This record gives sequence, C-alpha cells and structure tokens, in this order.
Amino acid sequence: MSAFHDLKLKSLDGAPLSFDAFADRVVLVVNVASECGLTPQYEGLQALHQAFAARGFSVLGVPCNQFGNQEPGDAGQISEFCSRHYGVSFPLTEKLEVNGPARHPLYRLLAGEGAEFPGDISWNFEKFLVARDGAVLARFAPRTTPDDPAVLQAVEQALAK
Repeated sequence: MSAFHDLKLKSLDGAPLSFDAFADRVVLVVNVASECGLTPQYEGLQALHQAFAARGFSVLGVPCNQFGNQEPGDAGQISEFCSRHYGVSFPLTEKLEVNGPARHPLYRLLAGEGAEFPGDISWNFEKFLVARDGAVLARFAPRTTPDDPAVLQAVEQALAK
C-alpha cells in the first residue's frame, strides 16, 4: 500500500472515505470550487470520469475555499450544486485546505516538500494524476482543461500500465 492509499478523510456526505478504495485505480485529484470562473470544468471532469471509469479511472473532487472564497457553501449546498448543474457522479471529499499551515495531508503528499511536483496550489481546479500504485505522475495547471490532449494522453498512459 502506498502513502496515497493510506489516507483517510470524509466524503462530502460525511461518510468515511478511505483511499484504499482507490487501490488499482488511476485517480485525477482536483481541488474544486462552485463559484469560480473555472467551475465549468466540472462538465469535462464528469465526461472524463465517465469515459474511463470502466478501465479503472476516477476523478476525485476536493472542494476548497482558499481561493477568493469561491467555495463558501456547506456540504449539502456543494453536493446539490454539483449534481444539479453538472451531473457529477465522481466522489467528492469534505472541504479541505490545500495550502498553508493547515494543508491537509493529501496535499502535503501531492504538493508538499519532497513531493514529485512540489509547490503551493495556485488556484481552483489544479489537477494531480495518481497512478494505480499511488505514485503522482503529473500535475496540471488550473486552466488546463480535462479534455486537454496532455491530460488525455497522461490518463491513457497511466491506464495502460
């Protein structure tokens, strides 16, 4: 088991979410927000999730309110927004801190000191591709859309392994 798969937190509905559920899956971890100019990326994330789920892929949305107070809602509001506007079926976690002293262990692993792709998260919808074995394979900037050829190629390559 990798450090990624050892993580535990809560899903948006408050249920325990153990990352060992992602063992043998390729995961695209994305910090998300409902009131951001990039929020329409939810549509592409959902399409990506649906296109590759049967091959062992999942998007994991991580709500975060650290950038311009763009995710101010509670869990119920976030869930309702994602479902009603974008038909989101991929897992969403509880709201987390991705930068600063309260940075969640997930983001210490993805972007902290000693990480494969270190450095603070720059904005909402920054993406990390995690391999089946828990290794972080790639980091994509917030404006890189889920249907960008670089994202699709990285996902395809990870699924082929």
